[in-house]
Amino acid sequence: MKKVVVYIPVEPENRERIQAIAPDYEFTYLLPPQTDIMSSAKPDFKAFAKELAEADISFGVQPINLIKKMPKLSWVHLSMSGADAYCVPGVLPETTELTCSTGAFGQAISEHMLACTLALYKKLPLYRDNMAKGIWKGRGAVLSPEGATVLVIGLGDIGGRYAKLMKLLGAHTIGVRRSGFTLPDYIDELYHNESIDTLLPRADIIAMALPNTPETAGMIDKRRLALMKPGAIILNVGRGNAIDTEALCDALESGQLGGCALDVTAPEPLPKDHRLWKIPTALITPHISGFFHLRKTYDNIIDIFCAELERYVSARPLQNTVDRKSGYRKTV
Repeated sequence: MKKVVVYIPVEPENRERIQAIAPDYEFTYLLPPQTDIMSSAKPDFKAFAKELAEADISFGVQPINLIKKMPKLSWVHLSMSGADAYCVPGVLPETTELTCSTGAFGQAISEHMLACTLALYKKLPLYRDNMAKGIWKGRGAVLSPEGATVLVIGLGDIGGRYAKLMKLLGAHTIGVRRSGFTLPDYIDELYHNESIDTLLPRADIIAMALPNTPETAGMIDKRRLALMKPGAIILNVGRGNAIDTEALCDALESGQLGGCALDVTAPEPLPKDHRLWKIPTALITPHISGFFHLRKTYDNIIDIFCAELERYVSARPLQNTVDRKSGYRKTV
């Protein structure tokens, strides 16, 4: 009998749905069924030591230090899209299948990016600052996304959906991806990573939705920040280390950039005394654009796992398999 360990909160109706797919499997849920999906409750791993050691399948976000205590794992399904920590050699045996929940987060995170774009363009953070001080005063001219040039670096589910939203608002959209030349109808121009330097000076908005890989770490450094159009804004919802934080602060404080919206930072969490907190044109959120804050995201994650479980039970190839060399989901 296959044994499955589940790390995320799963409501009774979803437990029934999952178990109906694999009625002969034994499921261990590390969080109680009444746990709210937004709860910060953490599993008592010691209480489940035996179940963890015997697990064939795990679903959720598995602590790396526990993986090596789970020698029987044949399949790990992550309830997130970023799989970089699990791709490090030695974390998982090569024979263990690794899948992720890419495709679950596009709506929530792209809408967050849109909200941040409009907030920066309409200077809403500055008016929030005025509110805290009781100041009734205009903060100057604002911008519109209509006619803006938007450069989206990372044209997956998240970046693609953001580009689509911006296109609907009248922006000119430029997409950058690692490979492939299929041009979606919401992208006006499509390039590969080697073209970034020539594209940055054209962009009014730079939006980044990238995983953590050797190729993406430090992608936006001091040199590339200097290439950006004066007054441009930059958004990052992928991994914080894609941007040199100190160089970004310099560009914001000097007025070279018009603003930034970061849902991820380097370091993360951002230290309380970091100067980025105090830059008026910076909009910082604590890595919350995904997770389960939008109920639809949670439902998507359950749907993806159920679909993968059906494939696993019937010995069909899994769909969201992670390429451990690139850190991205494999494409066919």
